[in-house]
Amino acid sequence: MLSSYYTVKDSGTNEITINKSRFIAHVKRVTSENEAQEFIHGVKKEHASATHNCSAYMIGENDEIQKANDDGEPSRTAGVPMLEVLKKRNLKDTCVVVTRYFGGIKLGAGGLIRAYGSAVTEGINAVGVVERQLMNVVSVTLDYTWLGKIENEIRQSPYLLKDILYEESVSFLVYVSVDDKIAFNDWVTNITNGQGLIEEKEATYLETDVTEK
Repeated sequence: MLSSYYTVKDSGTNEITINKSRFIAHVKRVTSENEAQEFIHGVKKEHASATHNCSAYMIGENDEIQKANDDGEPSRTAGVPMLEVLKKRNLKDTCVVVTRYFGGIKLGAGGLIRAYGSAVTEGINAVGVVERQLMNVVSVTLDYTWLGKIENEIRQSPYLLKDILYEESVSFLVYVSVDDKIAFNDWVTNITNGQGLIEEKEATYLETDVTEK
């Protein structure tokens, strides 16, 4: 599993008009090629009357699946520039489809490349980008006499509190990055005088919005 990577926040659409042609960008996070193909098929079905439904996607930890389709536009003027936007922005597990309704004015090869690239860029900006960082959920279990102090310490620390479990003892579930495990354990041992029971739970990805990527 990657320690961190960027992808689109979820899914959405955005439309721009260039020389009377409508370019509608459809953006979606996908985790498999089958899911990407289903998304593309769905857009094509919805916009069956469109002039073109061009697509591109990049999937996998090492971007091992990369596909681009011009859907009838001149070769390498649509799908490839769309894929290049995904590469430039380092977005994994992302599929984009750009629907074009021709407005009567030909754009030429250079114009098409810019138009499809711009449509994808603005579509991604509209949907948003997140950084997914691999975190370990770590449990710190203590006697209830520590409740107020430890909760306050965690909330004032760089670590993010996931939950508090109130059982026979109180357990704090904390997100800790893979690189910070040793430092976190030392920190807990220090503030609890060694009385905190530290247990590593599941690993999960924590998503953070990226303002501009």
